[in-house]
Amino acid sequence: MEDQARLRKKEYTDWLRRKKKSNGQPYSENTINSYVSALTTAPARLNGIKLETTNVFEITDASQYRNMRIAMEQAENFDEVNEKAGNKAFQYSLVYYEEFLRERGSGLSSESAYHKQNDRFDNVEREWIAGSENNRLLDKNIILYGPPGTGKTYHTVLYAVSIIEKKPLNVILQEAEVGGYDLIKERYEAYKSNGQIEFTTFHQSYGYEEFIEGIKPKIKNLSEEEPDSERGEVAYEIVPGVFKRFCDTAQKPIVQTHNDYGIRQEPTIWKVSLGGSKENPIKRDCFNNGRIRIGWDSYGEIVNEETDYTHGGKMILSRFIHEMRKGDIVLILYDEETIDAIGVVTGEYEWLEHLDEYKRSRKVNWLVKDIRENILELNGNIVLTLGAVYRLNRITLSDVFSILQKQNGHASSVIQKNENNYVFIIDEINRGNISKIFGELITLIEPTKRIGMPEEIRVKLPYSQELFGVPNNVYLLATMNTADRSIARLDTALRRRFSFAEMMPDPGCLASIEIDGELLNLAVMLETMNRRIEALYDREHTIGHAYFLGLHREPTLKKLGHLFEHTIIPLLQEYFYDNYEKIRLVLGDNNKPETEQFIVVSKVNAGELFGNLSDVDLEDSITYRINRAAFSQIASYRKIYNHNRLE
Repeated sequence: MEDQARLRKKEYTDWLRRKKKSNGQPYSENTINSYVSALTTAPARLNGIKLETTNVFEITDASQYRNMRIAMEQAENFDEVNEKAGNKAFQYSLVYYEEFLRERGSGLSSESAYHKQNDRFDNVEREWIAGSENNRLLDKNIILYGPPGTGKTYHTVLYAVSIIEKKPLNVILQEAEVGGYDLIKERYEAYKSNGQIEFTTFHQSYGYEEFIEGIKPKIKNLSEEEPDSERGEVAYEIVPGVFKRFCDTAQKPIVQTHNDYGIRQEPTIWKVSLGGSKENPIKRDCFNNGRIRIGWDSYGEIVNEETDYTHGGKMILSRFIHEMRKGDIVLILYDEETIDAIGVVTGEYEWLEHLDEYKRSRKVNWLVKDIRENILELNGNIVLTLGAVYRLNRITLSDVFSILQKQNGHASSVIQKNENNYVFIIDEINRGNISKIFGELITLIEPTKRIGMPEEIRVKLPYSQELFGVPNNVYLLATMNTADRSIARLDTALRRRFSFAEMMPDPGCLASIEIDGELLNLAVMLETMNRRIEALYDREHTIGHAYFLGLHREPTLKKLGHLFEHTIIPLLQEYFYDNYEKIRLVLGDNNKPETEQFIVVSKVNAGELFGNLSDVDLEDSITYRINRAAFSQIASYRKIYNHNRLE
């Protein structure tokens, strides 16, 4: 029996080594040892209960063990024993051993039970992944919130890849565990380069103009579109903000790489006049022969910088000959509000010598001809009479797709609706003035108000007068630091429209490190400091585990001292508004000799400092100073959590 129990203890230890935490990382060897040690010694210290054995490793049946575990948890001194085990190791290990027995009985491996473990212990993923078991997707608007250093920005990479690839978050976590976080990050960067991910950080000066749209100055260049303007004159243009541009990208239809129509992946959309407006012989020739034609024949076939553009047309010819590309889309003028054809440019510039006029030509594949489609509103209520050839920057490929669908529907095999997911990440969302930044968008981001949903809403933007809505394939992912005082400004309307996923410090992901031959239990040290902060302040101002992860790569006293001197103590000073007595309590300085204290108390003798105080009522006081010598002593750190004895 004893040999069998010893074997099961070893099996349980190996099982813990294979087990993964919610972030996909394995448990540290120190954590594993604490779990096994607690399960070995703690049952014998429980009072007020009767156990058939205090060696839990003798139990092989999961149901039998479950009854035993429930009895142990009801012991009158269970909390005390659990506390002495450190980091609740006894409590966790009791649960894990039952899980181990059930897997052992069913023949499951730790890896095959990964999703089951996550469903039970991973609060963040369990709470914020919604939908069916086979196709669970994250909410449209999510805020990851928690104290600093808890991996919020780190996790946006995992969340974003999960959303874009339409995979449950726990699957991405498992992939990160198997292949490493760097592989997930590579996919994230690829999606970002492809335009499916955008990252921005809110701050106090961030506004609607940067986020949605605004008016910005530019220097004019002389052109046919503005013949009365002077070169160098300052003008103002309406510029879309980062989120509007992102939404426009998410709405762009997908052009098939190889298609019979010749449309390229990112086509420019041009307005072209064929011999003027309405019906005319030039236009009819172009429709019948699959081409577009423009004039200025007197300049000859070849035009360049030496050409004397006496009769104008320089910009128009440059666009037609040099800027227009194969695969671009042309909309043909019928009148100032209407087009009567849509085509795709399929050929390079040609000079048709055999024609009497309008000799400059390009081959075109006509998608639709002889239609009457009013595009005035799509073009921002700007009429189509500025020039013979120019870009229609306000008309999108989505608009062209909609017209084609309405006219004949044939282009649906070439231009298809964009079903890809897009993720817009807002870091430090609570630091911005939400009402100022979002404006009318605050309603549009609701999942039920998105484009294509039953309650779809589009609003007319104040500057461009364009109708704007948020596509249903756009996800908003934000982070929020709960220790930031600006969280009080978080708009109530925004709170109602976001789901929240809490991310708290996880000391369990930290292992012990050896410095100068002595062991420092980072997990216990961090947990002790955070319990004190929670008691003296609140849980939202605890310290994240991410601050300490670098110590595993460089476990040196110099690195540890730099972390405490330049990060941890300044953070505590901010938390407690320079209340050094509370900071000393968090760091355990009240239980250390003065040489090992990070913050030392000094008494000020008022009489000695100021001399004669007979006319001044001034009492003795105390001051505080940072003891930099403590940063280079391992005992200063160990006694944060273990001031009674050394390990």
